Amino acid sequence: MISRRRVWRLAVSLTVWWALIALVLWLVGKALDQPATLAQCIASAAFLVAIGETGDWLRRRWRAGRLTKRRKPTPARHQPPEAETPTMRP
Repeated sequence: MISRRRVWRLAVSLTVWWALIALVLWLVGKALDQPATLAQCIASAAFLVAIGETGDWLRRRWRAGRLTKRRKPTPARHQPPEAETPTMRP
């Protein structure tokens, strides 16, 4: 189960990113004399945050899968019959 503190931190983090991206989009639109309404910038920022979070989730899943595969023990190699083993006596 995910703790409330972790959910709260995630919600605050996403909200801050979303607000900053919306503000940047709005300011860039004003600076380039191509103004968009604040509502349009907010919607675009929400879309960008959703795409970014999805990409980050996929990246973490892909990395976890690679690490899991890497941890699997390798099968024992067959030793040739001429190799000496500790149980053989001369």
